[in-house]
Amino acid sequence: MVSVARFIDVTPENEVVRHEVLSALAEKPKRLPCKLFYDDVGSRLFERICELDEYYLTRTELGILRGCVGEVAGVAGVGCRVVEFGSGASVKTRLLLEALDRPASYVPIDIARGALLESAAALALDYPTLDVRPVCADYTREVALPPVESGTKTLGFFPGSTLGNFEPKDAVTFLRRVRGHCGPGGLLLLGVDLKKDRATLEAAYDDREGVTAAFNTNILRVVNRTLGARFSLESFRHRARYDERHGRVEMHLVSTIRQRVVVGGEVVSFEAGEAVVTEHCYKYDLDGLRGLARTSGFEPIRCFTDARDRFAVVLLGVVE
Repeated sequence: MVSVARFIDVTPENEVVRHEVLSALAEKPKRLPCKLFYDDVGSRLFERICELDEYYLTRTELGILRGCVGEVAGVAGVGCRVVEFGSGASVKTRLLLEALDRPASYVPIDIARGALLESAAALALDYPTLDVRPVCADYTREVALPPVESGTKTLGFFPGSTLGNFEPKDAVTFLRRVRGHCGPGGLLLLGVDLKKDRATLEAAYDDREGVTAAFNTNILRVVNRTLGARFSLESFRHRARYDERHGRVEMHLVSTIRQRVVVGGEVVSFEAGEAVVTEHCYKYDLDGLRGLARTSGFEPIRCFTDARDRFAVVLLGVVE
């Protein structure tokens, strides 16, 4: 099991969350921070999304990883440290850990405390020689990681196309921060969804079973619980659209009625039909992805894609 002494808990305080939520709701259009999706319920719903027929991203990325982790392990060498940003259920992590040569430690970072501890404990049990050091934190902000032994190479791992949830300038800021965690000689294995036709993209974010709709609406439940808000989940509906001009899928919660909601002690008004942005999911082409990497202080080493060029897993090296 994961020792309590090895668990670092820097979960954001409610006042920080309150400020972020109210600031986002004051924007035009209104927004909610997408990182609030991932409480324990949201994490379980996302695991279900990953199994849906329409959601090609997970199975495509897994297929790519199965084919490339051996080469990645060869570049990483013996005894590296793995730092995963937004670890979730750590399904893809196991493919990587099994390919690596005697990894020194695994540092999963996630904001969903329960899901993080559960997956970290399972990995510690299945890999008894691996030093598992879970960190409960908002990885989109500065976070201190456990110290690493001098000379140990760090391999960052950021799968799932989560980079697409960042606005372009924020993606650069985040990757530069990751570069700092990886350090000199470090690597980053990054999963990114590629641009494709509208029908495929919109179906992936608006499935027939309504699991994505439940996942999207759950963000209101998180705000209710965290800030004592009074959102009625039934008075908002899920919407997902692909904006080809910006190259992103936009997820919204649309108010079905005119309403006023108490959030963090303040009243926020919504018009009937008003859309609240909960997530932007940017899609990349390979040239744009390489340019983003270089702007952020990384140099692409290898790019792996599936046969249909729907998804890319890119190995990046820190530029010193």
